[in-house]
Amino acid sequence: MYLLRTFVAVIALLGAFADEHDHLYEDKDEVVLWMNTVGPYHNRQETYAYFSLPFCAGNKNAINHYHETMSEALQGVELEISGIDIEFKVDVHKAIYCGVQLDAEKYKAFVYAVKNHYWYQMYIDDLPIWGIVGEVTDSNYYIWTHKKFEIGYNGKQIVDVNITSEDKVLLTPNTKLSFTYEVIWKKNNIKFEDRFDKYLDPSFFQHRIHWFSIFNSFMMVIFLVGLVSMILMRTLRKDYARYSKDDDVDDMERDLGDEYGWKQVHGDVFRPASHSLLFSALIGSGHQLTTVVFSVITFAILGELYTERGSLLSTSIFVYAVTSPVNGYFGGSLYARMGGKLWIRQMLVSAFLMPALVCGTAFLINFIAIYYHASRAIPFGTMVAVTCICLFVILPLTLVGTVLGRNLAGQPDHPCRVNAVPRPIPEKKWFMEPGVIIMLGGVLPFASIFIEMYFIFTSFWAYKIYYVYGFMLLVYIILLIVVVCVTIVCAYFLLNAEDYRWQWTSFLCAASTALYVYFYAVYYFFFKTKMYGLFQTAFYFGYMALFSAGMAVMCGTVGYAGTSLFVRKIYSTVKID
Repeated sequence: MYLLRTFVAVIALLGAFADEHDHLYEDKDEVVLWMNTVGPYHNRQETYAYFSLPFCAGNKNAINHYHETMSEALQGVELEISGIDIEFKVDVHKAIYCGVQLDAEKYKAFVYAVKNHYWYQMYIDDLPIWGIVGEVTDSNYYIWTHKKFEIGYNGKQIVDVNITSEDKVLLTPNTKLSFTYEVIWKKNNIKFEDRFDKYLDPSFFQHRIHWFSIFNSFMMVIFLVGLVSMILMRTLRKDYARYSKDDDVDDMERDLGDEYGWKQVHGDVFRPASHSLLFSALIGSGHQLTTVVFSVITFAILGELYTERGSLLSTSIFVYAVTSPVNGYFGGSLYARMGGKLWIRQMLVSAFLMPALVCGTAFLINFIAIYYHASRAIPFGTMVAVTCICLFVILPLTLVGTVLGRNLAGQPDHPCRVNAVPRPIPEKKWFMEPGVIIMLGGVLPFASIFIEMYFIFTSFWAYKIYYVYGFMLLVYIILLIVVVCVTIVCAYFLLNAEDYRWQWTSFLCAASTALYVYFYAVYYFFFKTKMYGLFQTAFYFGYMALFSAGMAVMCGTVGYAGTSLFVRKIYSTVKID
């Protein structure tokens, strides 16, 4: 019952699938114009409250409903009442709703905003609309003072909103600005469920190069799977034949005759990985992240999460919380099979590894956001809510998964006996060293996804709404297959060189994909964007590092899992005691 009450509280807290109203209006019902944020056009994440600029609000200061979720607070959404009176199907001719006396301070604020190309965002019935503060003409600074709203309706629902900025006024100190608005209602045939289509950009996301990249990655998968199957099966067949051809020779002679190859390390290949506590925590977290990514992409395909503010983030937090038993199960069972005794410590590290990484990064960036008075600063109440989710949802569920994992799959079942004394690792050529293998292992997986990375980066760091989650799911599956194939080949080469340190090597070999993603993120920042300033730079590189770290854990886990199955298969086929 405690867990049930906790889940109910979390769902209510997240509000992932709740809305402020049902989007149905009767004639003359109030329609709220929410003012959200304002900020530089080229720095999308550097946003400030709309009224941080000396804009003025209308006389209306009370509404019948309000809507804000935890995910909106995390994303810097700051909805404030505009004070502009709008009623359903009621046209409003040009009218003054407020005025501002431009003293020296307010004049400088508007000039700074115009000079830095400030845009603002508003919402009407959850539909976003954008406007520009002003423009520079011949070294003069002008501000738009008239907002013309054209709102389309279909029956009792709002299906389209457009804004036109008019009445360009020269900014002059010690003058008064009068802000006006106009509302025009138009009947529209757009269906309510299709009203977000105007915000999508099919010509960009469904460009020919996007389809070509998917086809190219798919061909790479076929090639790699075929190559891995051909090389490994032919090589292993020869190895099996060589290792089993002299069945009539006694064990000592057969052992003396095998002086090379992967069979030589059969007594050490299942030796526990170094730093097994950290390793098992990473593997548990990676299984959970893999499940979360697949689930969220599936929900996004089925539910069109991009149509609701903050719904994608809310869904991600909710899915991550409820999949915590996956983390505990795989991490706890692996740690038990490796002979670990500090299972409570391992469970705590596994439960808080990713949350601590996320919260630590957000906490550091939050200091900069607070210094800039940006809307991206996370409120204290939201921090408390996230902490409660970690302590009262993620931790107990991870504990449940750990106990199940240790009891159901925690017994060692290696096909080969582990020697008491580790075998010395012979010298090998430089390109067979684990460090070189790790760096080369991420090249092909990155090559299979880097085009999709461009579309994802553009949607997050520019004014695009990502909606082609079918593409993302396909690329995600391709990435996992390529990672497994590449990691198996690298591990086989390492074992053939009589180096049994395959656990960490297979993990880091796949995880190095994220290193190349981060390198691409650096390139994208300098050559594909016009971002500037300390806040935007820290925000970009901080969260891209977090994104890359999550990808490293996920890819590393998938690579290790595939390699583990392969290693168990080859050593169980060759019967060795």
